[in-house]
Amino acid sequence: MESYGILGWIVIGGIAGAIAKLLMPGKDPGGCIITILLGIAGALLAGFLGRAIGWYEPDGGAGFIAAIVGAFLILLIYRMVLRRRR
Repeated sequence: MESYGILGWIVIGGIAGAIAKLLMPGKDPGGCIITILLGIAGALLAGFLGRAIGWYEPDGGAGFIAAIVGAFLILLIYRMVLRRRR
């Protein structure tokens, strides 16, 4: 995800979010737009953490697997927050 630009972040984030949604069992409150946003947030989270740990260069983004893991974590947090509101 090095220099894909905003369109690349949307596409990769959407794919990562969709895969994370498939890997997580149960109903998920959110449609396609929420999935894309969570995927993008997960990719950004994975890139930030990867740079902080030293896995990625300062201007590099997260890899696809890391983006899926990040999206999975963001989706898990999202579900936990929504469950507490009910």
